[in-house]
Amino acid sequence: MINKKDVFIGCDATYEQANIVMFGADFDGTVSYRPGARFGPYHIRKASYGLESYSMALERDLRELSIFDAADLECVMGDVAKAHKQIYDFTKKVVADKKTPMMIGGEHSCTYPSFKAVFETYPDLMMIQIDAHADLREDYLGLKESHASVMHRVTCLADNNLKQIGIRSSTQAEHDYMKKNDTLLKTKDEIMSFVKQLNDQPVYISLDLDVLDPSLFCGTGTPEPNGFSFDYLMEILNILFKANVIAMDVMECAPDYDSSQVSSVVGAKVVREMLLLCGGRNGK
Repeated sequence: MINKKDVFIGCDATYEQANIVMFGADFDGTVSYRPGARFGPYHIRKASYGLESYSMALERDLRELSIFDAADLECVMGDVAKAHKQIYDFTKKVVADKKTPMMIGGEHSCTYPSFKAVFETYPDLMMIQIDAHADLREDYLGLKESHASVMHRVTCLADNNLKQIGIRSSTQAEHDYMKKNDTLLKTKDEIMSFVKQLNDQPVYISLDLDVLDPSLFCGTGTPEPNGFSFDYLMEILNILFKANVIAMDVMECAPDYDSSQVSSVVGAKVVREMLLLCGGRNGK
């Protein structure tokens, strides 16, 4: 496996060298409001060259790590099952090769096949969802594979495998589920306490960029007012990466809704910081 052109800045290791393998899930076939997240991975990579590979906040450089960027999977549009199988198969290979998968989306439904592939190797895997929306519907318009149902599908794999951060939009049924099952972490203290309880339990972090306030990040399919600031999101991520993070994704950048292209730059910076916080299974 070799790099294709236009890789994310500093992510040009070979597959064999890499601790982290990045790939794009260029699919948005179930979106219910504004399509366009299929273009997110490409634009985030392009925007990364407006950044440095070095993070002043973390005092670390991507070039210190071994990261392979496999580019986009070229997901089959119009066929959710085939697109999800592409994501599942690729993630399965990455995990089998004892590397950390980092997916860039793409719509949030793509998280389920990636999570499932990791879960099959790590059955005590915990999902930590950072998102504006609950995504806990059993189905949306009759489609169980919908982006609005992705976390429901995750919870069907195992009991008590979901914690949620940043949720500020849900149906009443979803809110009732969150309260009944105690999935929502509301404060930094709650998040820190939860992370301490995890010990070495494996964690998958799924970050929907619409958790950020749309005044900062408007390039997304379903913007939701009253979101996180960039600084607050970084504080949360710094806490979460004290856990045993073995897989992660950054989803729902729809760049065409931001003519300034600032959203793509924000998405790229989030990706960079998460890569540096993770460091790969053998890279910490």
